Amino acid sequence: MLRSALLLAMLAVPLAHAAPDTLTTISERSGFLKTGRYDEVVKLCSAFQQAYPKQVRCFEFGRTPENRPMLALAVSNTGALTAAEATRRKLPVLLVQGGIHSGEIDGKDAGFLALREVLEGKVAPGALDKQVLLFVPVFNIDGHERFGQWNRPNQRGPVEMGWRSTAQNFNLNRDYMKADAPEMQHMLALVNQWDPLAYVDLHVTDGAQFEPDISIQVEPVHAGDADLRVAGTALRDNVLADLAKQGSDPKPFYMSFAEEDNPQSGFVDSTPNPRFSHGYFLLRNRFGMLVETHSWKDYPTRVRITRNTIVSLLSQMAQHGAQWRSIAQQADARSAALAGATVPLSYTTTEKSHQITFRGYAYTRTLSEVSGALMTRYDEKTPQLWTVPLRDEIVPKLQAEAPKAGYLVPAAQAQMVAEKLRQHGVAYHVLKTGFGKQPVQTFRATQVKFGAQSFESRQTASVEGEWQQEAREIGAGALYVPIAQPKARLVMALLEPRAPDSLLAWGSFNTAFERKEYMEDYVAEDVARAQMAADPALAATFQAKLASDPAFAANPRARLEFFARRHSSWDERLNLYPVLRTDVAPL
Repeated sequence: MLRSALLLAMLAVPLAHAAPDTLTTISERSGFLKTGRYDEVVKLCSAFQQAYPKQVRCFEFGRTPENRPMLALAVSNTGALTAAEATRRKLPVLLVQGGIHSGEIDGKDAGFLALREVLEGKVAPGALDKQVLLFVPVFNIDGHERFGQWNRPNQRGPVEMGWRSTAQNFNLNRDYMKADAPEMQHMLALVNQWDPLAYVDLHVTDGAQFEPDISIQVEPVHAGDADLRVAGTALRDNVLADLAKQGSDPKPFYMSFAEEDNPQSGFVDSTPNPRFSHGYFLLRNRFGMLVETHSWKDYPTRVRITRNTIVSLLSQMAQHGAQWRSIAQQADARSAALAGATVPLSYTTTEKSHQITFRGYAYTRTLSEVSGALMTRYDEKTPQLWTVPLRDEIVPKLQAEAPKAGYLVPAAQAQMVAEKLRQHGVAYHVLKTGFGKQPVQTFRATQVKFGAQSFESRQTASVEGEWQQEAREIGAGALYVPIAQPKARLVMALLEPRAPDSLLAWGSFNTAFERKEYMEDYVAEDVARAQMAADPALAATFQAKLASDPAFAANPRARLEFFARRHSSWDERLNLYPVLRTDVAPL
């Protein structure tokens, strides 16, 4: 088991000049056929700091559930090797992350290769004079050590690799909002500390066989702050152009067919929900980039292309980083002024399409004697130009008006919500005194649907309903979450009940939608008769509903509940979302 003492001991050993292979990976020495275990990352992290003590700092930012150190390298020629110094010098920070899915490990080996070459001055000359590179070689470390052949059966190399999920079986690239995994909590703390301008998530795609070798998706491009979208588009297009110059055929959309295993169905571009890395960072007014090399390219090819991507990013950040950082800070100010504005919470791709030329291979589609379904088989010896549809018109799907002041979280839910807000670096206040009944907005769910099975350790929920004006008691210990803060979009994504990755959507408030007290049927029968006798108008309404709603008429429980809801014993908090909105700050 790796220990901090091992890392510290390595860093303490003086090394005037690193031997040539001290800074090379097992992968490089094998001709990029293999990849090393995590102890190699520990050694390389130490070796780079020893070889370049003024330009590299190796540090631990957390521990995994299996007690392995989570390591990062801060790299710059400026001497700004801490978050505080990078902030003081107003330097853009580029965070490059490998191994969130540890079977897709190109980023680790490509990152160390690019790091050595840029420090040697062989690539991106002068780039480290104008930025800080924060390199996390492996995010999912415990998964990395679940090492074996064929962990990725639809991927060509390396010989052995790690596993997709963590030791606790979390998929970290579904965890950015709910942040259940300890690894994600440590990563968010690192992000809160360093505030990277761009967060680059290095992957290997799944999918069919074709010639394009990499996709680059960036947000904000389709979503988020309008001016930051322009800068995000420039970042994406500049990297695509750099890769094309080096012989790649890069695409700006995820290369998965609209219909599984059907090349003629074409492709659909989309804007990700914030459970994914590049969907999350647009909510912080920062760039999120998803890099997906193509799994059917061999490992040497994928490492080379990933290395080219990192070098391009370093060059682009050196050239434009100061300007983009300024735009991001302006976006922060605009976000802090979103009160009352209409804000998209999710996006959809329209049916509008256009034809594109795409470099594929000849293929056949025949009925499989194994599965009984149509099976596509590709002939990689026969390149073929496909003409296929691309749907890439992306529009808002769900929108909400930002509260004029902010959100209120009653004391009963305050501890849980406050913990999540802290993890995301969101500002909030704890009310020390109560305010009695106040005019607020409440959300009462008219429909609730729970997930049929566990997903990422949660039972998800979705609701229908609208915010309405109501007077509610605001007690001491409640949280006030102002909308006037740079992370206003993130606040809304967490606390708007219908947002796709809100705390509600991930099941954090499921008990609010569970009925706990009941009226026995024989009691309800008497209550119903008494109510109708006392209120002829209610009796008429009941009869009208029986006549107009056959499903209601055929459902004894629904008929009794019609009256139970009108009884003083009915739980008025049932289906009441335990977060409120306010137009007036309580402070």
